[in-house]
Amino acid sequence: MKKTCEINDEGKPSCAQIENLEKILSEMPSEEEMQKNADIIKALADPTRLKIVYLLSKSKELCVCEIMAALDKPQPTVSHHLNLLKNAGLLKWRKEGVWTHYRLSKMKILDSIDELLITSQ
Repeated sequence: MKKTCEINDEGKPSCAQIENLEKILSEMPSEEEMQKNADIIKALADPTRLKIVYLLSKSKELCVCEIMAALDKPQPTVSHHLNLLKNAGLLKWRKEGVWTHYRLSKMKILDSIDELLITSQ
């Protein structure tokens, strides 16, 4: 079996390993982009919020009252979760009278969510 780590006499990785790491680091997203991605992952790291995203993925748009009924959760709880998803940039919304209607802002995230939910079944 080939060694994957070649430490030199100074206890450091080889030149080839350093070059490989530098290439990887040069392709890494910026700190700002990493923070944005982390915020999205945090927003999705809750079963209720994942359910909301799933519901919205199957509908063009839903009113808060529909989300409340589907989840059997009170308005303050649903609004809290929707706010976290909005802040992460995952939702768009519009007001209609006293109700707010939500839709997903990034449809390409659905592929990842569908894969995650289908894989886990």
